[in-house]
Amino acid sequence: MSLTCGVDVGGSKILGGVVDEDGTVVEELRVTSPATDVAAIEDSITSVITQLGARHEVEAVGIGAAGYIDKSRSVVMFAPNLAWRDLDLRAEIEARVALPVVVENDANAAAWGEFRFGAGEDVDDLLLITVGTGVGGGVVLDGRLHRGGFGVGGEVGHMRVVPDGALCGCGNRGCLEAYGSGTALVREARAAAAGGSLLARTVLDRAGGDPALITGPMITECAQAGDPFAIEQLADLGRWLGEGVASLAAVLDPAVVVVGGGVSAAGDLLLEPIRTAFARELTGRGHRPLAEVRLARLGNRAGLIGAADLARHR
Repeated sequence: MSLTCGVDVGGSKILGGVVDEDGTVVEELRVTSPATDVAAIEDSITSVITQLGARHEVEAVGIGAAGYIDKSRSVVMFAPNLAWRDLDLRAEIEARVALPVVVENDANAAAWGEFRFGAGEDVDDLLLITVGTGVGGGVVLDGRLHRGGFGVGGEVGHMRVVPDGALCGCGNRGCLEAYGSGTALVREARAAAAGGSLLARTVLDRAGGDPALITGPMITECAQAGDPFAIEQLADLGRWLGEGVASLAAVLDPAVVVVGGGVSAAGDLLLEPIRTAFARELTGRGHRPLAEVRLARLGNRAGLIGAADLARHR
């Protein structure tokens, strides 16, 4: 059976795995990502591939990287959370591991993984929204990963939803990421708690009384326990995301919308507000099919599984 290696490179961790042609992860290896050191990142990626390759007959490597990847799937043009600028990562890693390498944006790789083996395996057109520290995305149209004219398509988190709105990490204002991310969720909860809102008391107590220690998982845990404030925070987040999905659906017309990322652990507490806002804001609503909004199935392995499969079909 054909085996390839997938590597998902993020700002805090590098997750590698050997994947078979059915999308099954045969072995997995996780190391810390030295995000600010270019040479150290390459050393860590090489170490993961070498260790896995020593135990399995791997034929190619796919790397999912959080950044803008050029059309040739070789050069990382820009990575906001990693020390990569105009780096030919494919050439660097191929020289080290003596295997064919494909480099792809991490959210694109995750979208492909969910399309091939996860929540979108029954359709030809998929929109993936990943909700974590930021908002990422990937698009599959007519069974093909959509990468755009320069390789950087699918950056749904940086679609502007509020003119002159909140400052986004990308430097622009009003991006969906500034309102629909885990960072936005925490920002709003901390502001309410710091402002003395009694509604935020349960979440604040869980953080030991310090608003600065409130985290996204804390908010999700409180919401799952029935706390009205935490439920409302997730609902607000879902509303922003649902409105963004409606705008994207007007252009892309996906058959399904798959929601992944860390915040998706909230399940229907996040998905139901997304579905409601999407149905309310969709152009032509009531006279066209409504795409199903589904929870991602592959979890944090989606990126490495998708990258490994892209390497197989390079």
